[in-house]
Amino acid sequence: MFGIYVHIPFCEKKCIYCDFYSIERTEHIASFVDLLCNEITFRSKHSNNLPSATSVFFGGGTPSLLSPEQLGLIITTIRENFVINNDAEWTMECNPGTVTHESLCGYRELGINRLSFGVQSFNESELAFLHRIHSPFQAEEAITLARKAGFDNVNLDVMFALPLQTMDSWKFTLEKVIALAPEHISAYSLIFEEGTPLFTMLQRGSVDKAPEENDAEMYEYAIKRLAKSGYRQYEVSNFAQNDRECIHNCTYWSGDEYVAFGPSAHGLINGKRYWNFRSLTRYTDIVADGELPVANSEFLSDAERMFERAFLELRAKGIRLEEFRSDFGIDISHALGNELELWMREGLIEQSNGRLRLTASGYLMCDELSLRSIAALEKTAGTEWQERVFPEEEREPDEFTYALPVLQQQR
Repeated sequence: MFGIYVHIPFCEKKCIYCDFYSIERTEHIASFVDLLCNEITFRSKHSNNLPSATSVFFGGGTPSLLSPEQLGLIITTIRENFVINNDAEWTMECNPGTVTHESLCGYRELGINRLSFGVQSFNESELAFLHRIHSPFQAEEAITLARKAGFDNVNLDVMFALPLQTMDSWKFTLEKVIALAPEHISAYSLIFEEGTPLFTMLQRGSVDKAPEENDAEMYEYAIKRLAKSGYRQYEVSNFAQNDRECIHNCTYWSGDEYVAFGPSAHGLINGKRYWNFRSLTRYTDIVADGELPVANSEFLSDAERMFERAFLELRAKGIRLEEFRSDFGIDISHALGNELELWMREGLIEQSNGRLRLTASGYLMCDELSLRSIAALEKTAGTEWQERVFPEEEREPDEFTYALPVLQQQR
């Protein structure tokens, strides 16, 4: 798989929990579209022999603030500079309060075939707390309009473990979501990210985190309730009907490569990860000068790629055993040893269709199991990879550390 990510950094109002780069200055959209098209063209000239794309994802920010005409300019530029599979997934994130029947029909005519709505809650007070600009009614209406416009692949984002959120309120939101019958549901626990207004509120004592037991109870309920309604969990926070898994997300979780555009966007091409400047001003100045707006980049070592693959695949559809052994020369089942046997006896993990994957019970302990798996691989890597990965004078086995990848959060 190979993906294309496009970051649209504009919002009418920034949510208090969001740490993704965005600004509340929509008057810059028109000029930004021109710059973005230039960046796409520049990147194609600097990148040779890229595979055809299996997915294109417009994230943000709020991509649905763009008119169909503006989005059309970007899509035309992408098609002129990159090869796109005929059956590629084209996803667009939308705020329910920013779409109309006309705009949705326009997006559909452009080739967008998957929508992701940031609903978050069907409780009015919870939406107000999160600083969402839409109402529960507008969320329902947006889904109705999407269906009328011809969209048959829709994702809804919802959040749990909000401050003061009750179990009854969470159940109410889930039931409303299930009744709307989206093909895909992303259910996230609220995170207090540093640098966000929500984190500042926490530090000042004006808001408290939900108790851990409430978080766990809501998550467990969601897993069981969604499974009962025909949604198969294929990642920690993602559930899909039938074959409606998000292809773009799976590209990330499989360790495959992707090209990315827009301020703050991260890409991975030919083993090199790069990230653009997290500033529209800096982005504008550099692209206007005819350069790529790359803030920095790094080549991933074999060890780093191995740890990322294990971490991401275990949290998603499972670690591909044969591919892992072929790519890295390590049998992960052997590396996990007795712990794996214990996890399998306890029903936390299973081996199925050539993958080592978490069960519903395993997802409840995903963080712990992931970290313990990485620790086991670190030990194995320290023993088996020391000479070929790190010169002896540079690093000892017990000094090996692992840094998690930085990825756009796409739904």
